[in-house]
Amino acid sequence: MSNINPNEIISVLKSEIENYEVKTQVSETGSIVSVGDGIATVYGINHAMYGEIVEFETGVRGLVQNLEMKTVGVVLLGSDKGLTEGSKVVRTGKKAGIPVGDDMIGRVVNSLGAPIDGKGAINTTDYRPIENEAPSVIDRKSVTVPLETGILAIDSMFPIGRGQRELIIGDRQTGKTSIAVDTILNQKGKDVICIYVAIGQKASTVSKIVSTLNKYGAMDYSIVVSSTASDTAPLQYIAPYSGTAIAEYFMYKGKDVLIVYDDLSKHAVAYRAMSLLLKRPPGREAYPGDVFYLHSRLLERSSRLSDELGGGSITALPIIETLAGDVSAYIPTNVISITDGQIFLESELFFSGNRPAVNVGLSVSRVGGAAQTKAMKKVAGSLRIDLAQFREMEIFTQFSSDLDKSTQELLDHGHRLVELLKQPLYHPLSLHRQVITLCGAMNKLYLDIPVKEIKPFQEDMLSYIEEKAPELCTRIDTEKVYTDDIKDEIISLINEFKSKSR
Repeated sequence: MSNINPNEIISVLKSEIENYEVKTQVSETGSIVSVGDGIATVYGINHAMYGEIVEFETGVRGLVQNLEMKTVGVVLLGSDKGLTEGSKVVRTGKKAGIPVGDDMIGRVVNSLGAPIDGKGAINTTDYRPIENEAPSVIDRKSVTVPLETGILAIDSMFPIGRGQRELIIGDRQTGKTSIAVDTILNQKGKDVICIYVAIGQKASTVSKIVSTLNKYGAMDYSIVVSSTASDTAPLQYIAPYSGTAIAEYFMYKGKDVLIVYDDLSKHAVAYRAMSLLLKRPPGREAYPGDVFYLHSRLLERSSRLSDELGGGSITALPIIETLAGDVSAYIPTNVISITDGQIFLESELFFSGNRPAVNVGLSVSRVGGAAQTKAMKKVAGSLRIDLAQFREMEIFTQFSSDLDKSTQELLDHGHRLVELLKQPLYHPLSLHRQVITLCGAMNKLYLDIPVKEIKPFQEDMLSYIEEKAPELCTRIDTEKVYTDDIKDEIISLINEFKSKSR
């Protein structure tokens, strides 16, 4: 046994006494008055804040949602098994938050940020509250940089910019999720981080989307936040906020983020269930009075930051499901008024084979040309007007047999435009393919091709031009311009291909 020097011990003790600070720790504890349906009424934690996390004696956590005179209403973020009247509850003093970090990319997490893809723990470096104040007007910059979806019908007529919120709205089974997934696939190599938030979806549906993203290599820059239909209402309620907190982590690092909320109708239903159980008074369609604020405080967090703050952005694609095309229902009207435009998908168009089933008349982008590349803006100039004229003329001429030459040409041109705007699933088009296709259409070069042969002709023509003039394609993609010499070159190449293919 080595000799212990008493002087050393004394000096250590002296320094310990000198540096000793009296730290009193008071943890406020309460007890459950009643529990049931995922809601606990707690007495004794008088200083609890709205949105604070509390911990129950079983280890399950809860979120403070109601502040009453003597009790607080807590929604459970887990099972109420083992909790009874009198069970202890402790305040944590922390607001609800989620661990965030770069390692989340490529992973599937639940609404609390825990991995659910079986690939082990995630090394998170930061912690962000799920509820965060939206950037102020001074902190924002106007939307000018395009976020290309790769879908011809959208990029040409309803362009989406980085920092915009574009609603995707339509009945069930009209291809809403497909548009969002296509947009995610099209961000490959564009330095955009994509977050897909599944709210109240079937676990099998989420699994299918994850496998699609994996198949096309999109999980390399994507994060999936999933709160399935079997999760409790509180977990479904916090899912989009958790997704936005992850997005904000990247945005404040100067990155561009795309976030998809699929879908906010189910989110509102989960919030309604939670509010009614908390005995809040119901309003229109039994939704609570603050259901507008529920979505406005979520979507206002999507913006493009000023250069002083790093210039990052969050682009939001919220999805809303309508019933029988009724956009005047409560939740659809709310979200339409919050967002910067909507893409309206119609069942009739979908079932008649026009996919993506975008209704050109009811869809709009309130950012518009400001977020469009110069090339696309120039080449797609009169596309919407041409389609509108065609639709109108089509209705008028249903019953007449003999048409004059100009009317017949307008109809032929319209039929071919409709055909060109059809696009198969998971096949986003690059900018040069969109520009070449539209250049041919707007210069009426396809009028002598039968409507049924338009799609195969388009595919062969694009392959021919990519092989014959790769530098032209690269120029359109990099410079994003559409000059007269580019236009003339495309026209001569299309004519050359037409004469060869005959």
